[in-house]
Amino acid sequence: MAWDIIVLGSGPAGLAAAVAARGRNKSVLVIGNRWQDSPLAKAERVDNYPGLPGRTGLEMLEEFHRHALELGAEFVVGRGLSLLAWNGFSITVGAQVYQGQSLILAPGVVRSAKYPGEAEYLGRGVSYCATCDGMLYRNKPVTVVGLTPDAPQEANYLNSLGCQVTYVSPHRPQGLHEEIPYIQAGRLAVKGEQTVTGLEADGALLPCSGVFILRRAVAPTDLLPALETDGGVIKVDRRMATNVPGVFAAGDCTGGHLQVSKAVGEGHVAALSACEYLDK
Repeated sequence: MAWDIIVLGSGPAGLAAAVAARGRNKSVLVIGNRWQDSPLAKAERVDNYPGLPGRTGLEMLEEFHRHALELGAEFVVGRGLSLLAWNGFSITVGAQVYQGQSLILAPGVVRSAKYPGEAEYLGRGVSYCATCDGMLYRNKPVTVVGLTPDAPQEANYLNSLGCQVTYVSPHRPQGLHEEIPYIQAGRLAVKGEQTVTGLEADGALLPCSGVFILRRAVAPTDLLPALETDGGVIKVDRRMATNVPGVFAAGDCTGGHLQVSKAVGEGHVAALSACEYLDK
């Protein structure tokens, strides 16, 4: 199934975009973490949102989510792992591929800094998607950097393909198959020549052909390298349009003040602009 608009991000900007797009009768799929995991959910009290004073962040998000759901927006919990911009947009989440004619980026701020060597070897041994790239490393040594609850399952999947898996993370994983070696480490660096040759973990080199880095979120610029940024944030115009046709952005990822009202307003504008793009 294909949707008119896919929204990446389930925070205030993404939910506002879903509400606005459904108001224009567009089909909408929201892909992101659980809305309860949004940074706003940790706010004890929000007093500066017009008309809704004194709510906790969790209460506010629950109302936003319910509104979008009641209007007919659909939701998938997961991380966008790869993105193909061709005849619309195809986004991989786990083993599933979702298609949309327009895309709204509202992932918030991806706070995890890249490891040394990660950006240099992206696509040359560094991957964010075991399902997408696992078969490329069959019978080869790979290292999984597990930073999400489902990372052990991803490592188990690679192991089932015949990859020689080593699992690295700061904390002992739950659900990792016993035959997969586990190394506890926090200081990591990707090493290579033309392609990846290893992962340095707390000073020890782990030789491998591939490194799968599994974070809670993948930066939009990693999903869509053609995306133009300015000072580390996505560059948009007043319509919230990016430099990529059909792609719009809203919320914290566009920079500026990190406020709920700003995110909601940008999400609304991005959705209306996406609807205009589709109608043309």
